[in-house]
Amino acid sequence: MASLSLRLAATMPSVGPGKTMSVMSTTESGGCSGGREAGVRHLVQNGHFSVPAAVQVTRSAMSSIPVSGSSSTSPLRAVSSKISAEMSTAPSTEEPELETDPIVLWNRYVNWLYQDKDLGLYLDVSRIGFSDEFYEAMLPRFEDAFKHMKELEGGSIANPDEGRMVGHYWLRKPEIAPTPYLQKLILDTFDRVQKFADDVISAKIKPPPTPVGRFTQVLSVGIGGSALGPQFVAEALAPDNPPLKLRFIDNTDPAGIDHQIAQLGPELSSTLVLVISKSGGTPETRNGLLEVQKAFRDAGLDFSKQGVAITQEGSLLDNTAKIEGWLARFPMFDWVGGRTSEMSAVGLLPAALQGIDIRGMLDGAAIMDESTRNTTVKQNPAALLALCWYWATGGVGAKDMVVLPYKDSLLLFSRYLQQLVMESLGKEFDLDGNKVNQGISVYGNKGSTDQHAYIQQLREGVPNFFATFIEVLRDRPPGHDWELEPGVTCGDYLFGMLQGTRAALYQNKRQSITLTVEEVDPRTVGAMVALYERAVGLYASIVNINAYHQPGVEAGKKAAAEVLALQKRVLSVLNDARLV
Repeated sequence: MASLSLRLAATMPSVGPGKTMSVMSTTESGGCSGGREAGVRHLVQNGHFSVPAAVQVTRSAMSSIPVSGSSSTSPLRAVSSKISAEMSTAPSTEEPELETDPIVLWNRYVNWLYQDKDLGLYLDVSRIGFSDEFYEAMLPRFEDAFKHMKELEGGSIANPDEGRMVGHYWLRKPEIAPTPYLQKLILDTFDRVQKFADDVISAKIKPPPTPVGRFTQVLSVGIGGSALGPQFVAEALAPDNPPLKLRFIDNTDPAGIDHQIAQLGPELSSTLVLVISKSGGTPETRNGLLEVQKAFRDAGLDFSKQGVAITQEGSLLDNTAKIEGWLARFPMFDWVGGRTSEMSAVGLLPAALQGIDIRGMLDGAAIMDESTRNTTVKQNPAALLALCWYWATGGVGAKDMVVLPYKDSLLLFSRYLQQLVMESLGKEFDLDGNKVNQGISVYGNKGSTDQHAYIQQLREGVPNFFATFIEVLRDRPPGHDWELEPGVTCGDYLFGMLQGTRAALYQNKRQSITLTVEEVDPRTVGAMVALYERAVGLYASIVNINAYHQPGVEAGKKAAAEVLALQKRVLSVLNDARLV
C-alpha cells in the first residue's frame, strides 16, 4: 500500500477510518483529551505541519512527513458579530470574520464534528462561521422544528393545499406509519418490487420471444423526481455490467426521445419500459409514453407485454395499464412527493433491476432517519445542515449552495439536490401568508473537474455562495490501488485537490461544509438521501414555510397549457383561412 504524502493540504483534517492515525480523539460530547491536544499543538508549533495534524493515516506514519508552509499566528478573532435574541433575518452585507488560528480552528472542528461510525459518515461544519451566540439564539426555532417533525411522522396533514400527509419517512421504517393498513401496504410493495426485479433478472419474467430470451434493457419514462432520483442512484451504485442497462426519457424533446430509442436499436424487443407518473397526466411523461408506444408499433411489438406502470392507484395511467393488460403495476402513494420518492417503487424498482441492494439503501436511510430524530442540534446532522444554511444565507436565501462531490459516481448528486432543495424551499409566501420569496439556489459539478471551470470565480469573484464538499475516503476496492509515483496514488491527488480547494476558498472568506463518507455504497447513498430530505424539512420549519407543496410548478404547467391552447386556436384559424 502506498504511503500518503499529501492527505493534509488544508487547514482542517478529514477524519475517518482507513485514512487516520489517531493524534486526537473526540468524546461523545465533542470534547478532546488534553494530552492529545497538547500533541497536536506540539506538531503545529514545531513546524511538522502548517496546520493541526489530527488525521490518521494508515499508509504511513504522518510524523515523518514534513509539510512546508507556515500557519497563521494572528490573535483569536470573533467568529461573527453577536446576534441578539430578537435576531433579524436580514443578511449582513459584510463577509464574516472567519477563524484563522489553527489551534482554535481545530478545537472548533472537534467541538462541532458529527460522526456516525455505523454508517461511516462525518459532517464537518467548522468552516461555517456561526457564533455560539447565534447557535443559542436559534435553539427555540429548532425546538419548534423538532416538534413539527414529530407531528409530520405521526401523520399530521403537512400539505394543506391538497389535504395530504407527508410520509416518505415511513418507507424505510413501516412500523411508524400511522395505520396498520399503511404499514402492510409499504411492506407488500417492497416485497413485490424485489420479487419482480429478481424474476426479471433471472428471466422468470421475460419479453415475447426474442433472440436473447430475456430482458436486457430498461427504459424509464418520467420527469422531475421520477427521474432525478433514479438517475442519481444509477450513476452512484450501478455495477459496471448490470443485469439490465438503464436509460431515461425525462423530457418532451423529440430529438432526445429519438436518440434514446435509436440507442436501443434491435434491443427494443427486449426492453422493459417503466412509465412513472403519479397522475399519468404529466405532459412530458405522457408524450414520452406515446412516442415509445409508436416505436413499438412501428417495430411490430406489443407494448403491453413490456410495459410497467408506477402510478397512483386509480389514476389515468393506472387504469390504462389495467385495461391494456400491462406486464405489471406498482403504486405511487399520495403521501409521497416526487422529490422524496427515491425510497418508494419510483426509485427502488429501477435500482433493483440493475442489481443494486435496495434493502441496503433503505437500511442506510433508516439509520440516518433515527439520527436526525435527535432533538439536540449538535448531535443531529440534518439540524446542523439547516443551522449552517440559515447562517450562510441569512435565513433569506441570500447565498447559493455550491455542491462539489469529489467522486465521479456522485456527479448527479448536485442535480438531485437542486430539485429537492429548490422545489421545497423556493416559496413566495410563508405559513402566515406573508410574502417572503424564500429559497436557496443550488448548483454544482464534480471535483476536481470544477477547479478548471468555476472555482476561479468562487475564490475571487462575487462572494454570493457557500460550498458543500462531498468527500469519499475509499478510492478503489481493497487491493486494487497502486502508486503513480513513490508514495502517491491517483486518489491522493483527488484528496489533495479537495483539501487545497477548500483551503483556498476559506482563505478568501468563502465558507464551506464538508460531508465525508467512507465509501459509496447502498447504505451511504440511502443515508445521504435521508440526510438532505430531513435537512430541507427542518430548514423549512425554521423559516416558516411549507416544504411540501409546489404552487410555482403548477403555475408553470398551467401557463404551458394555455400556450398550447392558443397554438391550437391559431392553427385552427389558419386552416379555416386556407379553405376560404
